[in-house]
Amino acid sequence: MALQAGIVGLPNVGKSTLFNAVSNSAKAQASNYRFCTIEPNVGQVDVPDERLDKLAELVQPQRILPTTFEFVDIAGLVKGASKGEGLGNKFLANIREVDAIVHVIRCFEDDNILREEGAINPIGDKEIIDTELQLKDLESVEKKIQRVEKIAKAGDAKAKRAHEVLINCREHLGEGKNIRALQLEGEDHEAIADLFLLTEKPVLYVANVDEAALLTGNKYSEALVKAAEAEGAQVIVMNNSIEAQISELETKEDKEMFLSEYGLTEPGLDRLIRSTYTLLNLITYFTAGVQEVRAWTILRGWKAPQAAGVIHSDFEKGFIKAEVIAYNDYVNFKSEAACRENGKLRIEGKEYVVNDGDVMHFRFNV
Repeated sequence: MALQAGIVGLPNVGKSTLFNAVSNSAKAQASNYRFCTIEPNVGQVDVPDERLDKLAELVQPQRILPTTFEFVDIAGLVKGASKGEGLGNKFLANIREVDAIVHVIRCFEDDNILREEGAINPIGDKEIIDTELQLKDLESVEKKIQRVEKIAKAGDAKAKRAHEVLINCREHLGEGKNIRALQLEGEDHEAIADLFLLTEKPVLYVANVDEAALLTGNKYSEALVKAAEAEGAQVIVMNNSIEAQISELETKEDKEMFLSEYGLTEPGLDRLIRSTYTLLNLITYFTAGVQEVRAWTILRGWKAPQAAGVIHSDFEKGFIKAEVIAYNDYVNFKSEAACRENGKLRIEGKEYVVNDGDVMHFRFNV
């Protein structure tokens, strides 16, 4: 699945530094001037999962393949982006193409790093980005209202309902609120689905703090946490520069030593990656055999045939049954054979909704 999370924020907040750390396939240029990043950089990241390591320990496969998704480093937005300031239209189009937003906000003071917005103000920075996205969404909604209005006046019931939803969205955006807060579903959501509204996308905030605030946070990150909680969003507190240093270390031992020096038990990146994975409403199932132990990404709520389709489309077309072992049962009994002998291997059909952590084998016929 090619789902993407876009890293956004004002210029010089640490976006590209974070991307450099989080990406294991691409490196973005990080410099102290505006619009260093013009074309969006895309990097594929592994999702850290202790369950995959445990299954590999039990099976001893020839190879281990983690599940992945993509981060996109999008150039810094500025006030007026919705009107084209700072190549704003191009950057907003990049955001429209991603599935979720990771919003990096500066929560540290450093006179050596350029900041044109004045004193450090995480809430003000958040509002600048929110406003630009809202204004762009308002423009999209207004255009569709004009298209739908004529059809609604002609008596089309579906168009009339769509018009009502769009008017509600316009009022909501006009009040400085994000569309995701409306939680539109079903036919109501269909009214805006083709617009790919920016403020409908789920969001996760990264408070980029200085080294002194790495473990405790500071007044800036605390203010951001409070604001995020009001909209039901999560904040990951981290120091992007330290994370970049950790990511450059080659051995597990070196990383553990570096982490211990800062009093950390794991990289902040691991928390960020897992949280973003959850934000995208993704879960993992596993296949486990002597050739490979592998993690597969699917959307929460998918049924067995859909899950089989991420391996190969033929698996979904010719789906017959799925052999399923719960992860905890696999670990407790230590092998597929032992799970089978103890009645822990289930045969599930087309209506089975896959659970996070299921170890699966598919039967199919094409």
